[in-house]
Amino acid sequence: MHPKALLDSCAELVGRVLKFDHPADSVVSRYFREHRSLGPRERATLAETVYTVLRKKLLFDHFAPSGTGPRERRMAILGFDGPRDFLKSALNEQEKRWLDECDAIDTKDLLERHRHNLPEWLVAPLKAQLGDEFWALVDAMGRPAPLDVRVNTLNDKREDVQNELGLVGIRSKPTPYSPWGLRLEGKPAVNKLDAFARGAIEVQDEGSQLLALLLEAKRGEMVVDFCAGAGGKTLAIGAAMRNTGRVYAFDTSAHRLDALKPRLARSKLSNVFPAAIANERDERVKRLAGKIDRVIVDAPCSGLGTLRRNPDLKWRQSPESVTEMNAKQASILVAAAKLLKPGGRLVYATCSVLPSENEDIAEAFTAAHPAMQPLAASEVLTRLKIEGAVSLCSGGEQGGQYLRLWPHRHATDGFFAAAWVKN
Repeated sequence: MHPKALLDSCAELVGRVLKFDHPADSVVSRYFREHRSLGPRERATLAETVYTVLRKKLLFDHFAPSGTGPRERRMAILGFDGPRDFLKSALNEQEKRWLDECDAIDTKDLLERHRHNLPEWLVAPLKAQLGDEFWALVDAMGRPAPLDVRVNTLNDKREDVQNELGLVGIRSKPTPYSPWGLRLEGKPAVNKLDAFARGAIEVQDEGSQLLALLLEAKRGEMVVDFCAGAGGKTLAIGAAMRNTGRVYAFDTSAHRLDALKPRLARSKLSNVFPAAIANERDERVKRLAGKIDRVIVDAPCSGLGTLRRNPDLKWRQSPESVTEMNAKQASILVAAAKLLKPGGRLVYATCSVLPSENEDIAEAFTAAHPAMQPLAASEVLTRLKIEGAVSLCSGGEQGGQYLRLWPHRHATDGFFAAAWVKN
């Protein structure tokens, strides 16, 4: 594509995304469906330009007024993902001078807000938790996430799959914590690989794999994934159970569960049973009360631990939306606990970095439910021989009560998990 045409497309897509009326990934996907003639390189440039603009929005908002032309064009120029000489061949002389002036600015001399590119309401709770590590988190959140896959250990070994990927030119290394994971170099088209087609691998962040490990599901048990979504953890749990027992994948969105169906077919699992429910009080849920060995609640949350992948969330969420989410999280957790039989395990998890969605929910639940005995995440992960288990956890008197993952510490998305055993 000619540089000017590609920049025009970037500006158009940036303008659509910055309306914030839909998630950025869905806007980008729709644009690609509308422009099927775009090649892989053009699609990559368009997507990465959009995500760069979202990651650095406050900085680019600061620079943009000094430029000329429509705002979305100025933002696309600042965030353009490609060689500078290619970009400049699409610019007029005034735009070239303006871009050079912007490139010459040392961001260290700017205000904090133009450096961290976060909404102010989010800065305070992050600084309170991390102190001097705040800027390390900012740096990590400002970079794209690596591509992790989970090896389906029901039928394949991680080392064998790593070798198989190497034979087709894809370099990878074992994830440092999850015994199921591989971290791939670059962004290969995983869905075109034979290993993907036959169900040997699924794309899944290492942190999400650790949540499934924390549940520690056993052969022959009855398990519920209470907010299953597209079923990434469901499939990991089903494989860990060696295709025995039953794993119920519940979600209020039939559309999300539809995305599980092809993944389930590839996985060769026969112990997974997806079911759409109206809410946490659905009759299908009530019929299982007191019968379940293990329940995992990957609760609806702000998603602010996934800003490397979904940088638009920091502009689409608000303190008010998080407060609304807190009530839903607490309600779902209570409903999920009713499913457990005595001795059963409950895991509550989010992909958020906010204490109000994490520790606050867990501690309130513990205080209100004396029959639920907290279980230290560090003890479970140590027993499972997870490398550096203690470093993955925080909270409680011994400092290991909760699983607490951070992009800058662990190279995963931001995750939280708490566990209990029913007395």
